[in-house]
Amino acid sequence: MANIEDVNHLLKVMKQLRDPVKGCAWDLEQDHISLIPYLEEESHELIEAIKSKDSDSIKEELGDVLLQVIFHSQIAHENKEFDFFDVVENLKQKLIRRHPYVFNSVKKHTIEEQTAMWEKIKRAEKGG
Repeated sequence: MANIEDVNHLLKVMKQLRDPVKGCAWDLEQDHISLIPYLEEESHELIEAIKSKDSDSIKEELGDVLLQVIFHSQIAHENKEFDFFDVVENLKQKLIRRHPYVFNSVKKHTIEEQTAMWEKIKRAEKGG
C-alpha cells in the first residue's frame, strides 16, 4: 500500500523526467496545452473502465489520470505558479467548504438539502 513517501517519490520521478539535462525529451516538450489530448484520452479510458466494472482497469486508469495531474502540477511548479501540494490543499479546502453539512453542522441534512447547499456554495464561489 502506498504512503506519503511513495507520493513524494512519484513527484521526484516526474521532476526527473522533466529535468533539462537528464530528463526525457518528450516529457520536456510538453506543456499544459500539448497535454490536453492525453488528459481527454485518459479520462475517457477511466470512464470506460468504470462502466466495465473492472477494478484492475479502474485502478490503472486512475493512475493514468493522476499522472496527468502530477504532470500539469510539475509544469506549473516550473513556471512558479503552484505545485502538487497546492492542488491537494486547494481540493481539501474546497471539499470542506462545499460540505458544511458534514464539517460545520450538527444537523443531519437530506440529500436534497445537501444538493441545494452544494449548488448555492458553488455559485457563490464562481461569482453567481
